[in-house]
Amino acid sequence: MAEKRKISREKGDDSNRNVIYLENVNIAYSDANGVPALMNINLKIKKGEFVFIVGDSGSGKSTLIKLLLKELTADSGRVIVNGYDLTRMKHNKVPKFRRGLGVVFQDFRLLKDRNVYENVAFAQRIVMRPEREIRKNVPNMLSLVGLAGKYKAKPKQLSGGEQQRVAVARALVNRPTILLADEPTGNLDYRNTNDIMKLLEKVNENGTTVVVVTHNRDIVNEMQKRVITLKQGVIVSDEKEGAYIDD
Repeated sequence: MAEKRKISREKGDDSNRNVIYLENVNIAYSDANGVPALMNINLKIKKGEFVFIVGDSGSGKSTLIKLLLKELTADSGRVIVNGYDLTRMKHNKVPKFRRGLGVVFQDFRLLKDRNVYENVAFAQRIVMRPEREIRKNVPNMLSLVGLAGKYKAKPKQLSGGEQQRVAVARALVNRPTILLADEPTGNLDYRNTNDIMKLLEKVNENGTTVVVVTHNRDIVNEMQKRVITLKQGVIVSDEKEGAYIDD
């Protein structure tokens, strides 16, 4: 059965009112003799929110993103994303689940032998969109990220900021409910960092839920969005209009 697993609608259950819902989640590092990576994580993110996840190296940020992508499975608790209960999901259901997500990484992960148009179109071909839709959707998305005039360029002909814009276009072309950005500005200078964050803010204003993992204190403090801080696998703060504050 390819449908979403039904989520309980008991009184007091918030799982169906949030696009991301974690309840009492625990997971240990697989190669560290059971050392906890995340402990008793409770998290709710509503549709349309813009959320930063911050914390020092080893705080559990990467583990959290992998849980949301179903690259890891929690040892206990519930992880519900877009209505899918990931703690019970079978492996063959994962590709369909991931179609509702867009993902942007620090290292761009573009296809070096293909041009900008083909890099974005690739995401549509994976889900078998008709060619006529691709010819319409890809130019529209390249216009959104400001690269309409560079559709023939190969990645090596683009700046770092332009490559990340292509990555954002590819992540958005299938109109995901959620965009997960893992250190999206880690390899960019200040100007390109600002440009990418403004683009993500625009994406969010168009209705996409955006979750950004970052070490960049300046960007977090400047944007004044919701900030969730992890420390040694535990959520230590969750501020509606927060900042990235040193201990």
